[in-house]
Amino acid sequence: MPSSLPSSPSPSPSPASSASPSSDSSSRTSRPTTGYRDLLRNREFTGLYAGFTLTVAASTLSGFALGTLVDQQTRSPFLTAVSMYGATFATVLGALTLMSVADGNRPRRTIVALQFASLAGVCAQAVPGLPLAARFGLLLMLGFFQSLGTGTRLGLLAEIVPNTAYAPARSLMNITSGGTAILGYAAGAVLLSYLSPHGLFLVAAALTALGLAVVAATVRERSIRLTRRPGLRRTWTTNAELFSHPGRRALLLNLWVPNGLIVGCEALFISYDPGHAGTLLAAGSAGMLLGDLAVGRLLSADGRRRHAFALRLLLAVPFLLFAFHPPLPVVAVAVFLASAGFAATLPLQEQLLDLTPDRVRGQVQGVESAGRMTWQGLGAALAGGLAQYLAPGAAIALVAAVSVAVTLLSRSYVIRAGGS
Repeated sequence: MPSSLPSSPSPSPSPASSASPSSDSSSRTSRPTTGYRDLLRNREFTGLYAGFTLTVAASTLSGFALGTLVDQQTRSPFLTAVSMYGATFATVLGALTLMSVADGNRPRRTIVALQFASLAGVCAQAVPGLPLAARFGLLLMLGFFQSLGTGTRLGLLAEIVPNTAYAPARSLMNITSGGTAILGYAAGAVLLSYLSPHGLFLVAAALTALGLAVVAATVRERSIRLTRRPGLRRTWTTNAELFSHPGRRALLLNLWVPNGLIVGCEALFISYDPGHAGTLLAAGSAGMLLGDLAVGRLLSADGRRRHAFALRLLLAVPFLLFAFHPPLPVVAVAVFLASAGFAATLPLQEQLLDLTPDRVRGQVQGVESAGRMTWQGLGAALAGGLAQYLAPGAAIALVAAVSVAVTLLSRSYVIRAGGS
């Protein structure tokens, strides 16, 4: 570990010990887990958490506004789906080029700068009459900056909280993300009764600015973790090391592909039922919230790993019902139950962290997040493309079936990596 790394709240595992998921797993279960209240007593975590929450709220509103705008102008399921998740395509560019800044630059300064870029992009989306090509260009630009911001934020999180508090911290942030999305979709639907989509973009811009101010006021600067200068070559070197490990490859596959395909299913809700899309999106967010709360707080690290496979199946199987066009209440319950399966990311992320040396945690977590978001964009494009030729319900069921197949076929590789 570089000598410039600041003291963490608790001892960090060495790279050697990080390579052994079984030994680290036993140490995790033998030590007490930090609760949500303990986390919120940490001023820096609270600031990072509040800034993240405001960012999610802004993204939810802006995505809903853009999806509605594109649907009104084009009536195309493909373009509507891509508009809601198109920013995720560009996250892979960040992962492949400049993700090493997550560990190499001053993280607070980096987050603030990227928040400014996001604010400018959301404000630009609020301009009436902006061509769709320009709107999609803005999406790609924001996705690139978003991937760098995520890596930097997660690298900071690993320094701000103790190692034993990492899973509860991620759980709390995931729960908040789900709850904020529920409120965001509900608020977006209500606000669109009084505002145009352009007005909704302005509300999202105000939330982005507030999140920027909170992070700037609460998070302190930290030392650079890398001893080498960050950049393209450093990013490629670390990524090559990341993908050379078979256990990490298996974990990344299961963090990216099943998750992304199901997000593609959700991207078709507007095309499937325009009048009740907000209800379905809110049901999905509620299920995600419940799943993260139950898995993050009620299960130990070993329990999370034992249930990870069942959760990955739960994520996709209920979406098969869409092929039969059941009544809205049945569909909403199916989406709610399926979305609880997103909590499978928690044990997989814990395993990935166990296999990651401290000095590159920010970049590796940034690559994981960028790949997951990129697959969400690919899933939306795949589902939207299928919906051009199939009914939206049939496309949703087909994509969900592919997600189930990937989970079943890759299980043996995850078990070898120390999971289930």
